[in-house]
Amino acid sequence: MRGKRWSYISYPKDNTPGCTKQACAFAGLYGEFQEKGVEVIGISRDSTASHARFAEKYGLPFILLSDPELAAIQAYGVWQEKKLYGKTTMGVVRTTFLIDEQGHIEKVMPKVKPDTNAAEILAWL
Repeated sequence: MRGKRWSYISYPKDNTPGCTKQACAFAGLYGEFQEKGVEVIGISRDSTASHARFAEKYGLPFILLSDPELAAIQAYGVWQEKKLYGKTTMGVVRTTFLIDEQGHIEKVMPKVKPDTNAAEILAWL
C-alpha cells in the first residue's frame, strides 16, 4: 500500500449525527481524494459488522477499520478524556491525519468539524 497518501480519520461512533455527516462528506468528495492519490480510511471502536451496516446504509466507498482493543486509536493519541454535560469520560476524539507515501504523519487536524473536515483536507492538499 505504499506509494499513496492516506487520510486517516478517527471518529467516535458509527451512525451518530456527527460521524454520519463526516462520513458522508468524505464519500461525496471521495473521487477528488482519489484523483489526488489519497486513500481515505476511517477508524473507530465499532465492530466490523457495525462498519459494514454503516457503509452500506450511506454508500461509503472507503475503508472502515475496527479497533475495539484501541491499539491504533491509542497509538495515534486520540483516546482522550472528554467532557459532556459536566461528566468526564474517555473516548475517541475526532481527529484527521494525513499520512505521506512513506508512512510519516504529514498533517494532524485535531478536533475537526464533521461537516467541513473533508473539504479542509482537500483545500490543504
